[in-house]
Amino acid sequence: MIFSKNFIFGTATSAAQVEGAAFRDGRGKSIWDVFAGVPGNIADGSKPDVACNMYDSYEEDLALAQQLNMQSYRFSFSWSRILPEGKGSVNQKGLDFYKRMIDGMHRHGLMPNATLYHWDLPYELEKEGGWLNRDIVDWYGEYASLLFREFKDVIPMWATINEPIATYVGYGLGSFAPGRQGEDLGRQANHHILMAHGEGVKRFRQEQAKDSQIGIVVDIWHHHPLRKEHPQDCKIAELENEKSYRSYLNPIFRGCYTQELLQYMEETNSTPLMKDEDMKLIHQQLDYFGLNCYNRVVDCADPDLQKRDKKEKNKGGNYMDNGSEYYPKAVYDAIHILEKDYNIGIPIYITENGTYNCEEEIQPDGRIHDTQRIRYIEGFLKWIHKAIEEGADVRGYYAWSLLDNWEWSAGYTYRFGLVHTDFATQKRILKDSALWYRDVIAARGIEGV
Repeated sequence: MIFSKNFIFGTATSAAQVEGAAFRDGRGKSIWDVFAGVPGNIADGSKPDVACNMYDSYEEDLALAQQLNMQSYRFSFSWSRILPEGKGSVNQKGLDFYKRMIDGMHRHGLMPNATLYHWDLPYELEKEGGWLNRDIVDWYGEYASLLFREFKDVIPMWATINEPIATYVGYGLGSFAPGRQGEDLGRQANHHILMAHGEGVKRFRQEQAKDSQIGIVVDIWHHHPLRKEHPQDCKIAELENEKSYRSYLNPIFRGCYTQELLQYMEETNSTPLMKDEDMKLIHQQLDYFGLNCYNRVVDCADPDLQKRDKKEKNKGGNYMDNGSEYYPKAVYDAIHILEKDYNIGIPIYITENGTYNCEEEIQPDGRIHDTQRIRYIEGFLKWIHKAIEEGADVRGYYAWSLLDNWEWSAGYTYRFGLVHTDFATQKRILKDSALWYRDVIAARGIEGV
């Protein structure tokens, strides 16, 4: 199983999860800094104040990525590090940090792949309504234009938004920052973040960044009915798909919400306030699509049956130690949704894929033998390769994540890294998966597969 020489292998992180230095050099608070300060919001009570301390250790960490043969490094900007109030006055020290880090990427042979917004809204904007305030489209546009002007000559790949569904979770379900709850709030925030995406694309075109490209990153967790012949299971799965990834793909690629979603929003009194011109802003030509894919979801109208089914499958080895299903075909299915159902006509990059261990023991030999992570990534790469062989235009793969980091509401309890982080000492240890991935990249694939 060999990937072409042009296929890009990399790894991904985000600012709030790795940088730390939350209150240094003029950075303003983000909604996650405030949300994490409320008891009970984060699984282990931790805060992202230090995280992986990449603000200080970026040279060491970029050198690790180079050592592991990475060709690209995906990262995000901290909006509040650059614009502490979310708009207006620019924090030059924040810009200078990213200039240093991006210079480091180039020195270490890593193509920068930048995300403008990865969930960490400046808290000062949240105090003005955040993603519920239609003005945020202009605030985001101001921020995007600043970054395009500063970095368009050194960053070849840009994403407007990472996983907009996280904003829905933060406003609709309350389990992510800023912790608001209400289906109407979630759907309104969804609509505004899609508009911000469109505004970002528009600003990018205005800056005429000749040698770079713009896209968006959306996660697809396709819902399957447990019983394909059962109407209620099928109905639940279809509605969940409409409410999740289709609520982004349809506006982005077709310029509309589906009748099914509009009916659901009407029935739940959650139809967002919209103007006629909104969809034109959202529906713009992109240069690529970033696909985050981790797994599928199985729906069943009978919760007891669903539990029994999982228990039986677990006996057959289809579940990993962390309790999640091992279903690498999920990425193949997601690629087909994009290319067959939506005919997107642009390259796809797998911008995140990985799995977590709740606990990892350092063995007497100083190693961490994360065999399940290797099995997981290998399985996904096999299905990606199969899709490419069948004609899919997939051009890269980014493992999540380079480092164990601060995993949002899970705090430090979930370890997704190829590299182990000791959060007390900030020592890094290469896991077996990191060494395996290094060799996969060197071989351009997996020999004998």
